[in-house]
Amino acid sequence: MDIIKVFGTNVRNYRKEKNISQERLAELSGLHRTYISDIECFRRSISLDNIQKIADALGIKTYKLFVEEK
Repeated sequence: MDIIKVFGTNVRNYRKEKNISQERLAELSGLHRTYISDIECFRRSISLDNIQKIADALGIKTYKLFVEEK
């Protein structure tokens, strides 16, 4: 399992499921849009604080961002 790919894929999937843009997710989480893009493109490792901000902005439990879908 590549945790960066799992996390980035899950962020993208939950964001699209909620029908919000990267820019809107960035606003909701207090992060920059390019930071969200880098996460979704597997180009960035992320701090625990920012993981929680993204989960809160998506309205999901944090652990769901680490569950690999088969």
